[in-house]
Order: sequence, then structure tokens, then C-alpha cells
Amino acid sequence: MPTPTAHAPSPFVLQHPILTALALSLGTAVALGVARFSYALLLAPMRNDLDWPYLVAGGMNTGNALGYLLGALVTPLLMRRYHAHRVLVAGAFGTALLTFLPGLVTDTAMQLSLRIVTGVTSALIFVSGGLLVSRLAALHAQRAGLLLGLYYGGTGIGIVLASLLVPPVMQLAAERGAAHPWQWAWLLLGALALVASVFMALPARHIPGSPAQALAGGNWRARSLGFGLVGYLFFGLGYIGYMTFVIALLKEQGMAPARITLFFALLGAATFASSRIWARMLDRFRGGQSLAILNGLLSVATLMPAMTAAPLAVFASGILFGGCFLSAVASTTAMVRHNLPPADWPAGISAFTIIFAAGQIVGPTIVGWIADGAGGLQRGLVFSAVMLLAGAVVASRQRGLVG
Repeated sequence: MPTPTAHAPSPFVLQHPILTALALSLGTAVALGVARFSYALLLAPMRNDLDWPYLVAGGMNTGNALGYLLGALVTPLLMRRYHAHRVLVAGAFGTALLTFLPGLVTDTAMQLSLRIVTGVTSALIFVSGGLLVSRLAALHAQRAGLLLGLYYGGTGIGIVLASLLVPPVMQLAAERGAAHPWQWAWLLLGALALVASVFMALPARHIPGSPAQALAGGNWRARSLGFGLVGYLFFGLGYIGYMTFVIALLKEQGMAPARITLFFALLGAATFASSRIWARMLDRFRGGQSLAILNGLLSVATLMPAMTAAPLAVFASGILFGGCFLSAVASTTAMVRHNLPPADWPAGISAFTIIFAAGQIVGPTIVGWIADGAGGLQRGLVFSAVMLLAGAVVASRQRGLVG
């Protein structure tokens, strides 16, 4: 059985860590910004066209999260045989191709199946990319927080592009008499993901690895970071309701399409900017303090549009949410780096990814079920805010490990 072999970092990786992290960030742009969160822009038109209740509409992201969980479980096994960069590139191109396919079908069962499989390939990107950026950060310890933030903040690139391009493409499709204008949007998203994958592939292969890291079986015990893991579970439960349903809520509240586009674009821009905002915090705290702070802020951001439709509050919510939610993800990778030896990073990152996926499986379905009842989407987002607050409380109890 072939095994990964070590290789030295390329001069580019040593001299240009920021550019390398930005290239890697295109992976999260594909896995999350394009393949997952852009669905928020398509949920309402697909729900109206295909006559879905909110339970089914939310269930699409539940299916995506289920696939994500399966992918998180299988990725460490793949990285025992292949270099992390190969897993990353395979996941990226697989996700890009799968993102085209929802634009070719209307059957609900097929849409759900595609969301599940796309979740699997997205997890390949997320786990392997998280390991690669951790190795990159180890080479540039003085910039570790910034490099981690840039990688996860790349999701914002996908969100911004989707928010600016999806609405006009659907409008053009409607003007051309397309039976299902949202299908054109999926074809566009697939093209964006494919281009991003091409630009990400080459730099990723130059980040060094070692057989010990690639083959690590995970000698650490999950309970040593138990409060961090449970706090992250609540994060997964809570944040996904906002990212799945907030656009549908704004449409229900009568916000103009141009304002909705601006809202989502600002959320994406704040996501990317968050890499610098929280870099020092990620470098400073070894325990769950960063996750606790970010979960608390996300709870406030999620509650705001549930309480009021005032444009100023809604836009403040989007900017605050965008500025925090992927940094919460980065904080768990920082926690792994601070507390575990490099040989255990793959197991640690996988564990956090698995618990993250578990929360995302449940969250959209619960919010959709709540939204179909009295109180609608507002009450669903209140549930999300409560979960995020619970995550803040639990994560605050996580202390850094000694030694």
C-alpha cells in the first residue's frame, strides 16, 4: 500500500505564507461559500418552485451535513494512504463537479442525494485543508492566527461571489423564459467552484508533510478537550440555522432584492475580514475562550433579525455574524495546535469536524420544523441563538492542556 512521504517546504511557501494561505482558502470558498451557504440564496425560489415546506428545505442542508459527517469520518483514513494535498484537491474538484448537478434535476429525492454526496466531498476539503494550514502555521508561528483565519475566512470569497452573481443570473434566466431559473444559478456556482479548485491545486502540493503526521492514529483522548468539543457541537447546531434561513426570513419580511444582495455580500466580506480581526485572540488563548467569545457574539447576531426587521439592525446582524462564524471554526483548529503534538493534529481536527457535522445535521431540520409552526422563521432563529449561547457557556469551561 503506498504511503505518503515527507517533502521539504518549497521556497514559495517559506517566502509567501499569506499567498499560500489565500490559495488554500479557495478550498473553503468551494466547500462552504459556494457548495453550502449559497443555498441560502436559492432556498426560497427552490421552495416556491418545488412546493417544499420549510422542513424539506432545511432538510437539504441536513443532508449536506450528514454527508459532511461521513466525509469527516473517512478523511483520516484517506490521509493514511495519500498526502493531505491530494485529498484536498480531489475533494475540491469533486465538490465543483457535484455543484453543477442540482442545475440539471428537479426531483426532490435526487436533490437531497446530491446534497449528501456534496457534503462528503466538502469534508475532504475541510479536514485536509485544515491540516495543511496548520502545518503552514507551524512554519510561521508568529503569523499562525492570521494564517488560520485567512484559510477559514476564504468562505467569505464564495459568499460574496454568490451574492453578487446568483440574483442577476436567476433574473436573466427568468427573462429568457427558463422553467426553473434557480437551475442556472447552480450551473454558475459549479463553474465558480471549478475555477477556484484550479487556482488552489498547485500551491497546496508545496506544503510539507511527514508520514508521522499523515499516518497519525490519534493518541490523544477526546475528553481532554471535551468542553471545547461540546461547545463546538452547540455552535454547529446554532449557526447553521441562520446561514440556512436568514435570506428566506428577509424575503418574508419584505426586504428589497437589492438590499438582500447587499446584506449577503457584506456578510461574506466580513467573513473574509475576520481573519485579521481575531488573529491575535487565536494566538493568545489556548483553551476555549476564543470559541466562547465568538459563540456569544453569534448568539446576539442571530437574535437580532428574529426580534426586528429594522434594516440597520438586520445589516448589523449580518456583519457581526459574518465577522465571527468562521473564526469560531478557526478557533478550534487553533485549540488543536495549541494543545496537541503535531502527530495528533489530523485526529484532533477530524474530531472537531465530526462534532461540527453532527450539530449541522440536526440544526436545519429543527429550525425548519419550528418555522413551519406558529412563530415562523423568527422563532426558529431564537432556537439557534439559544444553542449558540449554550455553546459559549460550555466552551468557556475548556482550559488549555498542560505540557
